[in-house]
Amino acid sequence: MKRLTVLGSTGSIGVNTLDVVRQNRDHYRIFALAAGRNVPVLTSQILEFRPRIAVVATEAIRARLVSSLNESGLGQSDWPELLSGPQALVAISIAAETDVVMSAIVGVAGLEATHAAVGAKKRIALANKEVLVSAGRIVMDAVRASGAELISVDSEHNAAHQCLDGANRREVTKLLLTASGGPFRTTPLAELEKVTPAQALNHPTWRMGNRITIDSATLMNKGFEVIEACWLFDFAPSQVQVVVHPQSAVHAMVEYSDGTVVAQASATDMRMPIQYALTYPERGPAPVPKIDWSKARTWDFGPPDPDKFPLLGLAYRCQETGGSATCTLNAADEIAVEAFLQGEIPYLGIAEVVEETLSRMPNRHAGSIGDILEIDKESRTLARRLVERRAAVVPVEAQAFRPA
Repeated sequence: MKRLTVLGSTGSIGVNTLDVVRQNRDHYRIFALAAGRNVPVLTSQILEFRPRIAVVATEAIRARLVSSLNESGLGQSDWPELLSGPQALVAISIAAETDVVMSAIVGVAGLEATHAAVGAKKRIALANKEVLVSAGRIVMDAVRASGAELISVDSEHNAAHQCLDGANRREVTKLLLTASGGPFRTTPLAELEKVTPAQALNHPTWRMGNRITIDSATLMNKGFEVIEACWLFDFAPSQVQVVVHPQSAVHAMVEYSDGTVVAQASATDMRMPIQYALTYPERGPAPVPKIDWSKARTWDFGPPDPDKFPLLGLAYRCQETGGSATCTLNAADEIAVEAFLQGEIPYLGIAEVVEETLSRMPNRHAGSIGDILEIDKESRTLARRLVERRAAVVPVEAQAFRPA
């Protein structure tokens, strides 16, 4: 029986991970759950899965969790050990009782714990893009040194893992990552000036958190996936191609030297890649729908529009540049997306803030996780100043971007 530690248990990936566990109770046991601030959901998870340890962001939130558990009627003898803070995340990730770490905390908050789990030779099911986007070289050097297993839960990288499994890498010429194209795939560039947060959050295929949904609209998310793919599978940026595939049935393809293309297709349900990351190299029945091949269907593929999606090209350039560029890219994007959702900048301002932050932030070598966290902090500070400068001159009509 595998013992799981779930970092980010109350988010979308965490909830889906626990559903996979729920369907396979004979195979998995929850050792620890870590959440940020969602005390009601964490309480219900504790009641159902009875972890040994539960971690929250701060002592104040831990006090709220204590009150919630008291109100739940669960006897204190059945409570998990309640901890808080980043060092507690590290502790549960490297604990001897942990076999697999689901790294699903959004942002760099999950970086230190994930890196520590790599050093402890755990299997890491990686659902946190910031780990490799911000610190790819450091993390992958640690993976090679420790022999830890790192399997991405992202649907595209999980699919690439399946396509490459057992392959002769000398015969591989290209990795193709598919993108739905988001809600603005067919929207003329001129109309993007008036995009509202509600429109940008209306993803045609996936239901995700706010930031990743906006990143999917701008294709920044696909740019992050290109960076991750380079680190995960040792590809140069020129060997990774993004293909727009609105049906989101094919998640990745691998091209071989003889022209053969191997594709992975499955339902758009995150529980499938989650289960694959937990059970690899074995496969078992998954709680997801299967493709019905008795029905006629059409799958479309085409190139993304570089003028409508400049952040995708920017991601390629940052990966080619190396150094701290991708760390700054991620930090600036998070600040810009938040500013857009708060009505401080227009939709097209996201790319403008990110590009200006990169142009002003010195690119340097990062030799440790501490260096990465410092660069991330400096990049966010700079991006926030650029947002504030732009917000001061935003025309009145742009205030319609502010959500109710």
